[in-house]
Amino acid sequence: MAEDLETDIGSLTLSHASGSPPGRSLSLKSPSSPDLPHKKFVQPRRLSRNNTLPRMPSSSHKRTVSMDGLAMEPEKVVKLRRWVQGLVIVDFDLDVGPKICSVYPPLDLLPSEAENIAFSSFPDSTQFEEGAQVHSFRIRLQDRHDADPEQVPAFDAARPVANDGFVYGFSYFSQRRDASSRRGYQQRSLVFLTQLPYPALFHALLIKLGPTFVAHGGPMLESACHNIANWPDPCPGVSVELGFLGSVLNVEIPHTDDAQQGSASITPADRKHQLAGRGPPVLVSHAPSEPPILTLFEACFSHLWSIWECLVLCEPILIFGASPAITSQAVWWLRDLIRPIPFAGDFRPFFTIHDAEHATLVNPQPPRAGILLGVTNPFFERACKHWPHLLALGRSPHKKSRREREKDNLGGPGPAPGWTTHTHRRYVSRDRTLLKRLEDACNMNDDNPRRAEIMREASAALREHFSARTAALLVPLQRYLQSLIPKPSESASARAASPLSGASLSSTSLSTASSASLPRVANTPPPSRLAAVRAEAGVGEGSVGTAGLRLKPFSERAFLASLATHGAALPFKSNTRRQEFYTRWLRTPAFGLWLARQEEAVGKVLNGETRGRA
Repeated sequence: MAEDLETDIGSLTLSHASGSPPGRSLSLKSPSSPDLPHKKFVQPRRLSRNNTLPRMPSSSHKRTVSMDGLAMEPEKVVKLRRWVQGLVIVDFDLDVGPKICSVYPPLDLLPSEAENIAFSSFPDSTQFEEGAQVHSFRIRLQDRHDADPEQVPAFDAARPVANDGFVYGFSYFSQRRDASSRRGYQQRSLVFLTQLPYPALFHALLIKLGPTFVAHGGPMLESACHNIANWPDPCPGVSVELGFLGSVLNVEIPHTDDAQQGSASITPADRKHQLAGRGPPVLVSHAPSEPPILTLFEACFSHLWSIWECLVLCEPILIFGASPAITSQAVWWLRDLIRPIPFAGDFRPFFTIHDAEHATLVNPQPPRAGILLGVTNPFFERACKHWPHLLALGRSPHKKSRREREKDNLGGPGPAPGWTTHTHRRYVSRDRTLLKRLEDACNMNDDNPRRAEIMREASAALREHFSARTAALLVPLQRYLQSLIPKPSESASARAASPLSGASLSSTSLSTASSASLPRVANTPPPSRLAAVRAEAGVGEGSVGTAGLRLKPFSERAFLASLATHGAALPFKSNTRRQEFYTRWLRTPAFGLWLARQEEAVGKVLNGETRGRA
């Protein structure tokens, strides 16, 4: 009988006992997996973090083992890692919990990194008897210099370094019946480990690779990796066709991580691609498009304008969902809404109590500015009760079917879907036409054959609306920055004070710098104005300036005076609320980053350089 009662941490909702610090006692809250036939439960064995690693002799633990019989040439590995660092297989072990079984091709991981990957690749609780789901996570890479020297693996020169200090995991978790298992089920995750924050791309890859890997095993990983190694470089701003497991993906890569990509709606050209056997373009920085994002926000769609304002103002938000697939999709979608404003905070599509930064991010102190934390464990509702905002995803309880309510009961306790804020009062007016469209879509009967299509169309309209609002937010800043561009007479004086040195630049490259470096979507001053200043200052198309031309210093008082005179593009509730909103935004870390990038981009164009930041 004891064997029958053994449980799986991946099938239970775990929470800390009341008053216990993280890492101490764990208590069972509610079963969510059908492989628990009895209502009597036993306390699970206490899990140690290093128990998530494969059991290997101490002399061999420094390198993760690859899958038997699979090999990849070193030059192919280098090409693969332009896109993917490795494919990780994580299994659940009844004795030690989630553990990495193999990495293909072999990849050096610190114990803390391996542990984060192992726990993050599994849901806190499963939502089905048999099936699969795709979710993502983001973990901070540990500095090798801060780690225990005995645990630091050999240096892997082929492993790329992420620009933001994080590594992204995209996980295909599957659960299926297995007679050889004591529980009757096998739980396994296949994880793309990458330095590229491209959720739409890796979601599309896992949808193709996951089922074939479950059916055919390791050889599918070898085929997938060789396909990826043959791809061209992931160059910013390009559109490429990527062959993968017998299909072709049309992929568009943004100019920068903060550049806004186009609409997610399907165009007539996309439909032609579909008729030709090709899907619509994959806009890599978008959140996965299925299910329609509006289905996640059904209980709070009328509050999305407040949520958007909190994102812009770098307010911390705890995001609760029934599964990591839901939280990760929502977090990526919210992160996308504020582009091209840089994301100055931290975001975790799926965060667990086993994360190495758990105590740093979840504690009694005020939460960090701008953090988005996607969680599924009800423990976080209590641990983060002092956070100002809680977004619980899903449908309102009274709109759910009986089956959905039963599923929620299996998933354990948690906040009711909806938006809760203790501090925020909305500044802008809502779009009544769009709000009515969202309401009609959400209230449509589930049996209506057009409901899914209407939800997709409404979701696309929702993203377009808030992307346009982010652009409108920057219009007064664009207008004010134009006044900070030095006048031709001031530029000439700067040139006289510091003669320019010559360097060869083609007219084509300089023209590209003035247009591509300062795209209109970034709301920077128009290239024609910058070109006039360069010409007057003597910075021609064949030279690079060293006079140090730059924008005049930004003045909050002068900007607010300009705002009062010229107004704003956003529909604020009142002039007072408009000024309060912009005053708050000027004090956020996101504004500081945005302004620094505008100054850098304008300065480079003023001085004739060929490259700038969007």
